[in-house]
Amino acid sequence: MRPLALVLVLLGAPAHAVIDPREMLPDPAQEARAREIGRGLRCLVCQNQSIDDSNADLARDLRRIVRERIAAGDSDAEVVRFVTDRYGDYVLLRPPVNAVTIGLWAAPALFLLAGGAVAVAYLRRRRAGPAEAAPLSPEERARLRELGAE
Repeated sequence: MRPLALVLVLLGAPAHAVIDPREMLPDPAQEARAREIGRGLRCLVCQNQSIDDSNADLARDLRRIVRERIAAGDSDAEVVRFVTDRYGDYVLLRPPVNAVTIGLWAAPALFLLAGGAVAVAYLRRRRAGPAEAAPLSPEERARLRELGAE
């Protein structure tokens, strides 16, 4: 029974190991808001982790800022705006669609379309078979005769 309990503890530990209990807000509703906001903010050191999932010093600082802003009475949108004003849209795990980020949002579709166009061109060329060779000019025929190939 003890090995099973140890495995369960080890499996459950990573889910909440990053947030230090000293960081948590005393009000459970405010803490839930902070966690939700934190899941949407990117750790700028880890890049593909939220600040809630990262144990980097910068992520810890961002979690502290989020909690301070919530405790000061800011709304969720005001907290996110406060962070993005300082770190830019890159701090958001889901950046907004605007003139700066449109390339990021459109790139997957553009690559898919380009790949499809290349595949269609390849298949058309393959179906057409080998291209007919142009007839040899009189100079080329003479050269072949000299080489003994004709």
